[in-house]
Amino acid sequence: MILGRHFSNLKVILVEPNGSLNVGSVARLCSNFEVDELRIVSPRCDIFSLDAKKMALKGQKFLDKCKIFYNLENAIFDCDLVLASCGRIDVSKDSFFESSEDVFNWTTSFKKINNLAIIFGREDSGLTNDELLLANKTFNIPTSMNNPSLNLSHAVSIALYELKKSSKRNFDKELKVFNLASSKQIYDSFLEIEELLLKVGYLLKHTSRTKIGKFKNYILRANTSMHEINVLRGIVHQIKWFMNNSKRN
Repeated sequence: MILGRHFSNLKVILVEPNGSLNVGSVARLCSNFEVDELRIVSPRCDIFSLDAKKMALKGQKFLDKCKIFYNLENAIFDCDLVLASCGRIDVSKDSFFESSEDVFNWTTSFKKINNLAIIFGREDSGLTNDELLLANKTFNIPTSMNNPSLNLSHAVSIALYELKKSSKRNFDKELKVFNLASSKQIYDSFLEIEELLLKVGYLLKHTSRTKIGKFKNYILRANTSMHEINVLRGIVHQIKWFMNNSKRN
């Protein structure tokens, strides 16, 4: 794609879009900015309708070839880095957002990222707190506090433009090697951590999601590397091994 030095396989992911016009407009934007793939999670509209095709124009190929998923987890788990857009103001107080400019400048500071995904939420309610925690980083696009919510296709256009602009800005800089833990690695790790903490009684079933969410948010903000998340998983596995074997003695 146009950002070739930094990325390969850029994916735009729409979660439960309910307007075919918006979907068509996003398909057109995918063509404008040479996105590699459009993915849609549980669409609430006919994404192959005449309205969608009229809006897509040269981006119709993205509608024809788009992949449809039934949940967000499956849509992102082959991606090395996942970014999520959030325009909501009623999010958890533990949530942490950065400006779109800061996130994309950070993203393009790496030599290369394979399979970068950018997630956009529902037109009426955005992404849930649990869905936001599936992303490595969450960004917002600064708007008026009186009317913070952007139209879906407008948000996509601004994000893709910011990404392209950041790529050009960092083109001559010395870039870092990308080694962050993927969304899937973090997700799988926290399934094991939650299971262990429930077993030892540190977590209670009815409050575990909230507490685990706070811990996961901390791990995401720390830009945890693949090595670091593997160390954490190794600790969990060793504790589980000890608990299982100590019962036999």
